[in-house]
Amino acid sequence: MRLIETNGIAVRLGGAMVLHDVSLAIDRGEIVTIVGPNGSGKSTLLRTIIGAIKPAKGQIRRSPGLRIGYVPQKLHIDPTLPLTVARFLSLPRRHAPATVRAALEQAGLPDLRDRQMTDLSGGQFQRVLLARALMENPDLLILDEATQGLDQPGSAAFYRRIEEVRQEIGCAVLMVSHELHVVMSASDRVICLNGHVCCEGRPEIVAQAEEYRAIFGSGTQGALALYRHDHDHGHDHDHDNPHSHEAAE
Repeated sequence: MRLIETNGIAVRLGGAMVLHDVSLAIDRGEIVTIVGPNGSGKSTLLRTIIGAIKPAKGQIRRSPGLRIGYVPQKLHIDPTLPLTVARFLSLPRRHAPATVRAALEQAGLPDLRDRQMTDLSGGQFQRVLLARALMENPDLLILDEATQGLDQPGSAAFYRRIEEVRQEIGCAVLMVSHELHVVMSASDRVICLNGHVCCEGRPEIVAQAEEYRAIFGSGTQGALALYRHDHDHGHDHDHDNPHSHEAAE
């Protein structure tokens, strides 16, 4: 089922055209990664998709009742503010303890309800943000460089968890990241963005595309197998996505 579709959207910020003629579609159950150089409009595209920015041109179609969970790039909390994880997850409206507990379990943090937010490691903090997004039971989970600042093992563990969440609840995942080797290995489809869609397709195909190599070079290809998993799910859509990957653990 197609969850969201953009058709020829353009976005102008501060008088400059940041995005132009961007068309893409996200279907239920797939993991799609947007990659591109700094200033290519990746975060702008995500904010446009969730409705925070209005496009100057083009259309965005969302399936009726679409629920979106959003994990931001960063979130600053005043270090002097006493705020437990459970309390943070109940803002701005209170949730039942069972709901909070289930979201933390889904995010891989079952025992941190009573920890102070300011005492969390970077990886734990991002997983709490993931738990907050999962409390909405999203059809589409959007992550904007959610592992920025984490080391490589932490990033890999986070993306493994994202893949498990997708399998558990059947949501689609749309993410932006600068960690090409980890992200591309976790993705069903990659979209290379540089103000417009340069190329898209399976990670192995995009990594070989001239447009991709012109931006990133060829250094990613050898690392694509690092975190490759078997995907035993299927997708009911027309994209050129793989239905399974060879594991190379």
